[in-house]
Amino acid sequence: MVSMAELEKVNDEYRSIEAPSEGLFKDNGSRFIALAYPVETEGQVKEIVSSLKKEYHDARHHCYAYRLGYRADVFRANDDGEPSGSAGRPILGQIDSLGLSDVLVVVVRYFGGIKLGIPGLIRAYRSSTSDALSSARIITRTASRRFRLEYPYEAMNSVMKAVKELAMDSTPPAFGLECSLEVKVRLSLAGDFLLRCRDIVGCKVQEL
Repeated sequence: MVSMAELEKVNDEYRSIEAPSEGLFKDNGSRFIALAYPVETEGQVKEIVSSLKKEYHDARHHCYAYRLGYRADVFRANDDGEPSGSAGRPILGQIDSLGLSDVLVVVVRYFGGIKLGIPGLIRAYRSSTSDALSSARIITRTASRRFRLEYPYEAMNSVMKAVKELAMDSTPPAFGLECSLEVKVRLSLAGDFLLRCRDIVGCKVQEL
């Protein structure tokens, strides 16, 4: 049975960045190197942060923030030893000011020997992040779901018609005792696609 959530028409488009970008801010000898990345999972975030800590191993701080998902409802801000709220939140604030998601920004700080105070730190982390994001190309992404379909040969025409009309992308059909293929469907059309498939006799749908 198709749930109401599957049938709900959703806004599946959101803004992100196309490729990594960098920014820089200097103040009283301290350097703040901002590195922005397009990401999709928290696993990717962990890998990138870990890699940057190794690459910039001699830096004092590696502060970061990210926001994920087409709803932009997964996020975190990390101060990495800076005073609470002085680093991660300003970074996240710049991501949010542009309405972005699936974005990670890491700001690497090299301490210059002079303390900047909390207002100075907020300005530095905000400015370096703004510099990185201003040089990034902003794109519109479309959230999607992936499905595997298995169906009898006699259902081929009906399945391919549904795929042609509603899917964003699909693999070529594989032929065995039954036919099978994988499809990517934009989120706002997923409910319609599932209804079409479940009306096709013998068609089995598995979400990937």
